Amino acid sequence: MRVLVTGAAGFIGFHTAAALIARGDQVVGFDVVNDYYDPALKEARLRELAILSDRGPGQFSFVRADLADAAHVDACFADHRFDRVIHLAAQAGVRYSLENPRAYVASNVLGFTNILEACRAHNTAHLTYASTSSVYGGNTHMPFSESHGVDHPLQFYAATKRANELMAHAYSHLFGLPTTGLRFFTVYGPWGRPDMSPYLFTQAILAGEPIKLFNHGQHSRDFTYVDDIVEGVIRVSDQIAQPDPDWNSATPDPASSSAPFRLYNIGNSQPVILSDYIAAIERAVGKKAVVELLPLQPGDVPDTAADVTALVNAIGYKPNTPIQDGVDAFVAWYRNYHGL
Repeated sequence: MRVLVTGAAGFIGFHTAAALIARGDQVVGFDVVNDYYDPALKEARLRELAILSDRGPGQFSFVRADLADAAHVDACFADHRFDRVIHLAAQAGVRYSLENPRAYVASNVLGFTNILEACRAHNTAHLTYASTSSVYGGNTHMPFSESHGVDHPLQFYAATKRANELMAHAYSHLFGLPTTGLRFFTVYGPWGRPDMSPYLFTQAILAGEPIKLFNHGQHSRDFTYVDDIVEGVIRVSDQIAQPDPDWNSATPDPASSSAPFRLYNIGNSQPVILSDYIAAIERAVGKKAVVELLPLQPGDVPDTAADVTALVNAIGYKPNTPIQDGVDAFVAWYRNYHGL
């Protein structure tokens, strides 16, 4: 198939594009390659995708442009007849949204609007897009279920991703555009983002610098290895969203609709206390961490845990990477990438 992967220079987008190339698809990557974090890492991912494309069986081409620019998005769709669109581009980061909310409007709201419009205009068979576990916000009922309310976001990033879900439903309802949103739970693995905890913790331990451990290390996170995430993303993309024949407007299910619209959690469903995750990194690195305990940060969710029953039933999704194996793979990549 010919597949558009937005955010292809990003962490999950890179791995998704690589997996699609490996199975023989024609992949078009779309990314502005901004400097939210070191662009050198993004450029290195793109070089890796070019190498994979040369080896086949699939192929990769790249469009360097901003999703907020409707003309570039429309031109991309006009040049290619996409069988699937996997929209993973976004302005990420919880704390950065407290400092620069306009960046989230441009990328997550305007950019997503342009994707929806292009999918509608070009009759795209299925749009799969990234949401986030952060939409659960003030909800403390564990594990998080798609049937729960998500009307109390704790930061602007989560608010924009919840907006994406609502916007997608409107297009599914009005235009019959099949859309599936995936609420990602903390994804980690090789080629991971420098602003996320696995990278920051590994960097600090190797340098002998203190780790800033918020909420005094009592956070729990549903850490999910990137290969497990990517397998789920591609399976979902292959299975076009359908209307739910059992949907009832009197008792509406938030995760489905009478329109071709679906929402799924995608996570490991086995939360890990942050201090235990650090212990796994210590074992992989072979060095103890220096820890600085700090209070809960504004906008942080204390705990996350995914109920993935719906995704298991829909596509047979089952993550199978133990935390220590995933951490070992990340640390090995980190050492290699940085020449350590």
